Amino acid sequence: MAFDLPTLEFRYIDFCQKCEVLPNDAIVSGFSKAKLQKSCFERSILQVLLDILMDVDVPPLLEIFSLMGSSEIDAIDIVNESPCVLKRENVMSLMRAANQKLRVVDINDSSFGKDFLQDLSYNGLMCQVLNLRSSHIRKLNLVGNFMHLHTLNLDFSVSLTSFREDCFYCMPNLMRLSMCETRVSNLWTTSVALSKLPSLVELRFQNCLCCVDTRPCPALSNEREKCPIYEKPWVNHLEPGYSEMPSSTSDPRLQNAQYCHIKEPFENLVLAYDTVLCDEPLECTSEESSSDDSEMDFSDCQRRMDPEKLATTVPTDTIIATRQESEQFTSKNPSVEEARVHTSNFEHSRDATDFAPKKYVSHHPSPICFEKHYREYTITSLPGLEVLDNIPIKRTERETAKTIFSQYYEHLPYNQQRKQSLANVLQWREVGIGTGHSGKLSNPKQMYPVRRSKCFFSRSICAAKLSSSAWPLIHSVSKIGSVSGETRSFCPRQFEYHPSNSRLMVFGTLEGEIVVINHESGELVSYASSIGTLNSVLGLCWLRRHPSKLIAGSDNGSLQLYDMHQMPSTVAERYTSANFVSFDGFEQLTSLHVNSTDEYFIASGYSKNVALYDVGSGKRLQIISDMHNGHINVVKFAHHSPSIFATSSFDRDVKLWDLRQCPSRPCYTSSSSKGNVMVCFSPDDQYLLSSAVDNEVKQLLAVDGRVHMKFEIASTGSAQNYTRSYYLNGQDYVISGSCEEHVVRICCAQTGRRLRDVSLETRGSRNSIFVQSLRGDPFRDFNMSILAAYMRPSSKFEILKINLMESNKGHKEHSHRLRPHPSLGKGG
Repeated sequence: MAFDLPTLEFRYIDFCQKCEVLPNDAIVSGFSKAKLQKSCFERSILQVLLDILMDVDVPPLLEIFSLMGSSEIDAIDIVNESPCVLKRENVMSLMRAANQKLRVVDINDSSFGKDFLQDLSYNGLMCQVLNLRSSHIRKLNLVGNFMHLHTLNLDFSVSLTSFREDCFYCMPNLMRLSMCETRVSNLWTTSVALSKLPSLVELRFQNCLCCVDTRPCPALSNEREKCPIYEKPWVNHLEPGYSEMPSSTSDPRLQNAQYCHIKEPFENLVLAYDTVLCDEPLECTSEESSSDDSEMDFSDCQRRMDPEKLATTVPTDTIIATRQESEQFTSKNPSVEEARVHTSNFEHSRDATDFAPKKYVSHHPSPICFEKHYREYTITSLPGLEVLDNIPIKRTERETAKTIFSQYYEHLPYNQQRKQSLANVLQWREVGIGTGHSGKLSNPKQMYPVRRSKCFFSRSICAAKLSSSAWPLIHSVSKIGSVSGETRSFCPRQFEYHPSNSRLMVFGTLEGEIVVINHESGELVSYASSIGTLNSVLGLCWLRRHPSKLIAGSDNGSLQLYDMHQMPSTVAERYTSANFVSFDGFEQLTSLHVNSTDEYFIASGYSKNVALYDVGSGKRLQIISDMHNGHINVVKFAHHSPSIFATSSFDRDVKLWDLRQCPSRPCYTSSSSKGNVMVCFSPDDQYLLSSAVDNEVKQLLAVDGRVHMKFEIASTGSAQNYTRSYYLNGQDYVISGSCEEHVVRICCAQTGRRLRDVSLETRGSRNSIFVQSLRGDPFRDFNMSILAAYMRPSSKFEILKINLMESNKGHKEHSHRLRPHPSLGKGG
C-alpha cells in the first residue's frame, strides 16, 4: 500500500497522539512543503532539522520513517546546523530508519560526541551526500557501508590530518570529495588513500572563492549566470529533479565566501599556494587526550602566518587568497589562519600557475596545498581526476604534471619506472639472471637482461616492498624488557646504532643513564645508572676496533668510556665508578665523535673551541680554540681518514679540518644562509651532508666544499626549527627532520628527488609529535629510528623505529606521551 502525503501527515499526527506528544511544527511544515513540491511536479523531499527536535519527537518520526518505503516521499534530508539536544542514539536511529530514502545528511558532530562518529564510521549510512563537520576526526576511518555515497564534504573538519589505508574501500561510487580547511598535509599517504576511489572525478583541498561545491568554477569561463552565488550549492551533484541541498547554504561561513566574491576589485590579497612560510613556532594546546580506538584525537597545532609582510611581494598574476574573513566566520572558526608563501619558491610554482586562471581565488587551503608541486603531484597520482580545487584538469596540464613529477619525485626507489612483483624479482634472482646465466621466465615479455648485479636485485626488491607500504610500520623501543622479565620505560635523549652488531643500539637518557638494548627483540642488554657524574646524555659514540666499548658525554661536560660487557644486564644492579674510565670534562658539551682508528675522539659544545682526547690514555691532548665565530653544535670525524673531521656552527659555517695540519686554519669553509645544526660524512667520505636551521639541507663535495646538491625542502620561517639530516641506505638516500615538524623527508642523494615523506602520526594524542633526531639503520634498507618529542609538559622523549619495507596494517599502533627539553637545539 502506497501512502500519499496527506495520509502520511495524518498518520504522523496520530502517532504523536498515541505517544502523548504534540506534533512538531517543523515536521508538519515539512510535510506541507513536500506536498507543494509534489503539486509542482518536483521531487518531494522531507527535511528533518535536528536542531529543533526533542527526544520525545523521535518515536513518532521513527514510525513515519517505517512507512516511507511505500510513500510519495522521494527523499529525506537530515540536517544539523547548530547545537542539538538530541541523544546520539536517537539521531542514529533516525538516519538508519530513513534507509533507502535518505538523500542528504548534514551533521556537525560536536553536538553528539566521538561515540556518534565512531558508530557512523563503522556502520555506514545509506545517504548519497554526507556533509560532516567534525572536531574529532584526526585519522579518517570510514569503513562501514557507504555504497550509495557519491559526495563527501569534510570542509572545516580542522582536526583531520590523515587517512587510514583502507578508509575509502567502502565508497566505490564516491565522485566528489571536499576537504577545505582540514589539516591534511602528506602528499604520499593522501594520494594512495584517494587512489582507492575508482569513481573520484572532483577533489578539492582549497576552493575558489565563489564556489561552494567541487565543480569547475563557472566564473573561470565567464558563465557568471551559472555561478553558485546565484544558486543553491551542491544541487547539481544530486539526481535530476532535486531542487535544493541544505548543507552549505545554511552555513554562514560559506555564505560569507559567496558574498566576498561580489566585491571587486579584491582587497588585501595574499598568496595561498605552493609553500608555507611561518614567522613563529607552532602553537599547541595542552588539553587532555583520549585513547579510544576511533582515531578521533588531534593536535590543535597551527602555523601562525603574517600576511602583512607579503603585501609588497605577491605578483598580480599568481594564485591569490583573500586575507579578510567576516566577523561571523572568524568567531566560529578561531583556528582559521592565513597563509603566505616564501618568495624564493615562486619560480617553482610557475608551472602550476600557468594552468590556474587569473580569476581563480584560493580560499580555505589545507596544508597539503602548500607542498611544492602539490597540484602536479595530485594530478599525476590520480589519473582519473577531472577537477582539482575547482579548476578543470586539461590534457596539456596533465602532460606537464607528469614531466614535473618525474623531475622532482621518485615514484619508486632508485627511480625505477615500473612496479614489479616481489615474487617475480625473487624468481629472476633464483633462476640465475644477473649472474651471466640465461633463462626463460613464465612471462618472457618481462625478462630482464642477463648479467644484472646483486645490487640491481637488492634495489629491485626494495622497490617492490617499499611501493606496497605507504603507511610504514612504526613502533617504540622505549619500553625495554630484561632477561629477568622486568620492564621499564626510559626517557632517551641521544642514541646510536652499533657499527657492527645489527641488533644493538645504545641510548643515553635525560637522567644520565646509559642503556644498551637489542632493538630487534626489545630486551635490555646492558645498563649503567647515573651516579651523579652524568646529567642529560647528549653525546654517544661506539668504538669500532673495540665494539663492546662506547664513549658518552653529558650536558654538564662529563665524559666516560664504558664497556657493555662490564655493565649490569638489569636495571636493579648498580654500576660503580670502577667500571668506567673518566676523561677531563668539556663544559657545556653538545657533541662528541671517535675517529676511524679509535685513537682519538673530539668534543664540541657551547663554545668556539673543540677538545681532542686520547682514547687509550684517557688524557686530553689539546684544546683547539676559536675554530668558529659561534658555538660549535656538532663535530664529526671522517669514516676512513682518522685525521679528517668537520665542524658545524651556528655562525652559518661548515668547516673541514685536518689534524696533520695547523688546526688554526681549516681546509675550507662552506657557508649556509642560516645557522648549521648538523654535519656528517657519507659512508665513503665523498660527501658532507650539512643541515642548517629550518630545512636548509645541502650535500657538499668533501674534497673542496662545493655544493653538490641542495635539497628543496620548504622552510617554515621559524628560527628554532632545528634540522638534522643523515644518510639512509648507505649513501643512496638522505633522511631529514626538524624539531618543529612531524615529518621525515626522504630524498635521493644523487638527484634530490623526493621519494616519500613519513608523517609521525600517533593515536590518542592531541599534541603534535616532532623530530628531535634521527638515524638510518646501517644494516637494513629503508629502516631508520627517530628520537621524537611532544610539545606537552607531562610527556617524554621516545625512540621510534620506522620500517618502510613493512606496512603497519595489521599491527597494533602505539601511543606516545613525550615532552620537550630545554636542549632541543643541542647535538645531533
